[in-house]
Amino acid sequence: MADESTGAFASYAPFLGTYTPRLDDKGRLILPAKFRAQLASGLVVTRGQERCLFVFPMSEFQRMHEQIRQAPVTSKQARDYLRVFLSGAHDEIPDKQGRLAIPSALRAYAGLDRDVAVIGAGTRVEIWDAAAWEAYLAEQVESYSDTAEEVFPGAF
Repeated sequence: MADESTGAFASYAPFLGTYTPRLDDKGRLILPAKFRAQLASGLVVTRGQERCLFVFPMSEFQRMHEQIRQAPVTSKQARDYLRVFLSGAHDEIPDKQGRLAIPSALRAYAGLDRDVAVIGAGTRVEIWDAAAWEAYLAEQVESYSDTAEEVFPGAF
């Protein structure tokens, strides 16, 4: 969200870090304090890849939706993606304590029970089952240094 007149970043701060809160008995998650301001006015939680949940600030979700809807309706792959992505989407405003109620269908999709990992992923937050996150991270760390130049040419 760059300010076009200066090229500087406006009020956007990327979501960063890993946090390990617990879900309460009602399936609510207390959002990390660092994330609350950006999510306080509204968010969308939906299915992510690798069986995690994606949490977008409403403005980012609207930007993504606009891009997605540009895909041709004649593309089966685009229709399939849109159906899975949007059918699981749930919009919400966190309560005064910064809690997010995660619908049971989304908890089931991501295998969330009690212990979760909440990670900052730049423009979104991801919610993982804690054990699934640790397994995924351990697997990815092996190839992390090998892929930097391939994924981000010239950045390092």
